[in-house]
Amino acid sequence: MREPAFWRTDGGRGSGALARALLSPLGTLYAWAVARRIRKTAPANVGIPVICVGNLTVGGTGKTPVSCALLSRLKAMGYRPAALSRGYGGTVSGPLRADPEAHAAREIGDEPLLLARAAPAWISRDRPAGARAIAGSGANVIVMDDGHQNPTLKKHCSIIVVDGAAGWGPGTIFPAGPLREPVKSGLARADAVVVMMPGRDTVPDYRGLGLAELEIPVFHAWLEPAAPPPDGPLVAFAGIGRPQKFFDALAAAGGQLAEIANFPDHHSYTAKDLARLDDLAAAHNASLITTEKDWVRLDVQSRTRIAAWPVEARFANPAALDGLLRDVMDAANHGR
Repeated sequence: MREPAFWRTDGGRGSGALARALLSPLGTLYAWAVARRIRKTAPANVGIPVICVGNLTVGGTGKTPVSCALLSRLKAMGYRPAALSRGYGGTVSGPLRADPEAHAAREIGDEPLLLARAAPAWISRDRPAGARAIAGSGANVIVMDDGHQNPTLKKHCSIIVVDGAAGWGPGTIFPAGPLREPVKSGLARADAVVVMMPGRDTVPDYRGLGLAELEIPVFHAWLEPAAPPPDGPLVAFAGIGRPQKFFDALAAAGGQLAEIANFPDHHSYTAKDLARLDDLAAAHNASLITTEKDWVRLDVQSRTRIAAWPVEARFANPAALDGLLRDVMDAANHGR
């Protein structure tokens, strides 16, 4: 979905405030339903640790890059991790191991294709069923991409990812705002928080985000380019939670942006979309570039002429993150 303007604008007055006020009763009902499901559901324990990387808002915060980073760090520490995804946007319900050579994003979603680059990745609409399949495959730890509000699977560590620039929005619950649940209740179930910032030099406003007094680890992270942007004029397009973040990062890294194009999150690109993008590129004598997440949703032929700009999650204190992961594994292996 495309984020409505009233989630972010007018400082509490005007048409945005009116829209939020009118939708607030639905937000209250939504939050009640989430809380009731969490309270009434007995989570399944599949016998291996589950590290959940979730968020409290609708839209992109950087969960998938953070999940990929955790998978890579766990592998480097000698563990056998695997990723678990709902496979949002795909048609397959699973459990199924993602195979980038055999599966397309329209079948299993875009996130599993990215996660599979870091470690074996599975999709399953039924989280416990997917976790059991992973446990049976020989993995000894699961990194679940999204699912903080899904209570069906026992979590040994819940990590909340928040966009440090966007924060929690106006503080209202979906559809009146971007929150999936109240911040206080969501943080109460968390074991750590990752604040994603535009770069290593931008310091999070911990107090403004309500994180200054938390008694759990709070990490500062950012997305860093894994390669420089291509030379020459670029037409950049993205269908992610917050496309402007991609455009800003591309420009900050030295990319020569001639034009940008926004699409809804998880957008399935049609021949008409691609023809329009080709026309834009031709008009500017430019090359097309997009995110890795968008690139995996393109058809094979389009991938040969459209560049993907890779980014990776980096942490200001990676040693502390490794310490958290070791503590989680030690506690789970000793039955605590």
